[in-house]
Amino acid sequence: MRNNESLRAERILEILKAYFPIQDKSNICRDPFKVLVRTIISQSTTEVNAERAFNNLSAKISVTPENLAQVDIKDIEDSLRIAGLHRNKSIVLKNISTIIMEKFNGELNFIYLLPLKEAREKLLSLPGVGPKTADILLLFCAGKPVLPVDTHVSRVSKRLGLVPLNEKKYDSIRTRLEEIYSPENYFAVHMLFIALGRKFCKSLKPLCGQCPLNKLCPSVGL
Repeated sequence: MRNNESLRAERILEILKAYFPIQDKSNICRDPFKVLVRTIISQSTTEVNAERAFNNLSAKISVTPENLAQVDIKDIEDSLRIAGLHRNKSIVLKNISTIIMEKFNGELNFIYLLPLKEAREKLLSLPGVGPKTADILLLFCAGKPVLPVDTHVSRVSKRLGLVPLNEKKYDSIRTRLEEIYSPENYFAVHMLFIALGRKFCKSLKPLCGQCPLNKLCPSVGL
């Protein structure tokens, strides 16, 4: 028998599905390496600037492990400048590409072939790849049952009372959300919580009065 918390969590998801369109996952990941590169570029910058930087890089060089391992790092830096932290990100991308060439034969196919835990450990062994980046590849590309947590997902889940407000550990937040929602909804929860965080549940000055979840949210007006 479902408790009130489960019913509220389901209702939250229903409302968000009706309000926001959900991007087709099959259109997001056709190349896991490119998703990895995009995710690294997106760290500590806006979505718009991350997209511009990735497009700059793609226009200059075909984004493959082999090419990025061989290209002059200055070419990567110039492409990523708009996204900020371009020198650090360029070093990370070059190091990751070299390791993928040397250890994984230039491919990330292990994310499809290995069990979730083993595939996650291999991704986390790559420099600059943290839990969120690893989980994005595992969910978006390999369809593994994992729910990535970014800043929007963390903030929204806490304000909605799905996760304790004082919880700071990534894996604790992820595990809690995975307990609340079924695996077939992990992608939807991730995408919809991000959409809600960007449009209404902003870090500063959230638009509670306009939010479609204001009647279900314990943090309205706080």
